[in-house]
Amino acid sequence: MKDISNSKAALALRIILAVLLGLTFSSPVVAASNGDARGQDQFGLRDYAVRHVLRIGTAVDVNALQNEEQYRQVLAREFNSVTPENVMKWDTIEPVRGQLNFEPADQLVDFARRHGQMVRGHTLVWHSQLPSWLTNGNFTNQELEEILRQHIYDVVRHFKGKVYSWDVVNEPLNEDGTLRDTIWLRALGPDYIAKAFRWAHEADPHAKLYINDYNIEWIGPKSNGMYELVKSLKEAGVPIDGVGFQGHLGIQYGFPGDIQQNMQRFADLGLDVALSEVDVRMILPVTQEKLTTQAEYYRRLMDACLNVRRCVSFTVWGFTDAHSWVPGFFQGQGAATIFDENYQPKPAYFALKDELTERSGRPQGKHYRTE
Repeated sequence: MKDISNSKAALALRIILAVLLGLTFSSPVVAASNGDARGQDQFGLRDYAVRHVLRIGTAVDVNALQNEEQYRQVLAREFNSVTPENVMKWDTIEPVRGQLNFEPADQLVDFARRHGQMVRGHTLVWHSQLPSWLTNGNFTNQELEEILRQHIYDVVRHFKGKVYSWDVVNEPLNEDGTLRDTIWLRALGPDYIAKAFRWAHEADPHAKLYINDYNIEWIGPKSNGMYELVKSLKEAGVPIDGVGFQGHLGIQYGFPGDIQQNMQRFADLGLDVALSEVDVRMILPVTQEKLTTQAEYYRRLMDACLNVRRCVSFTVWGFTDAHSWVPGFFQGQGAATIFDENYQPKPAYFALKDELTERSGRPQGKHYRTE
């Protein structure tokens, strides 16, 4: 038979077959974003990560999930782990006291189940995105403790068996490594952290429980404070399983060159570690030089994770510049993710894939399915 694998007829036939079979079709001739000549191949990052027993994940914008087919396709193809960007936070789940709204989060969990993805819960205890009834309420310290305990029970029990890990306590530290002044510290004292972990464990004994923070990638006062905190929690028998290093970087600030050593010392305490919210922003406008630097940052983060045996997941905080939080919080900065606004892979995407490929070779099969 005549070989027509590279002809227009064969390409058309592949598209028709993909539609009939309900598969995601990725044409090898689609040009990659921002000057990278390589096209998107048939495998996603999750296929390259599977041999490392690594969860490769992303934060998910549920509005985009609901409304954009291309968003859903890329999400299903590329990632084997998902983290809700906002819909498991307190102000979304309980905007009115006693009225719990799990519907948006349930939609994400259902999507993940149908596409063979695990779910990281985010987040149970935080000083931000709290409902106004809570922050403006005139509660006693004892009442606040009971409110927090009930919130953790309600949320974790609802998702029991569906969420494999939780960011139990999020961003508890100041830059000098001391405990941040929050509603929870003022009401419950420093023991609020241990109590939160114990309550979460009671609600779902099988879920992995993490503490999560930013600017702890470098060895310094904040990461030292985190190290002493989790060490004391472990010594007290608190059921903590891991530490999330958020990984919100900017190329203008330099790369945390000691991140592997830093994560390893936490792993040596008997804890899992995760890169939990990775993005690498830049001062706009975008240039090829900046994209190259960004790609190298992503590659080095993945390299550090793969070199630490107990680094179990690598999660990007959003995968497309079309739905990135960065421009809204950092004026004049952006382009922080691995896909551009048109869902084309950037050099950072290929840097991650290349790093995974060099360690394990090409995947032998897909590890996802679409609707």
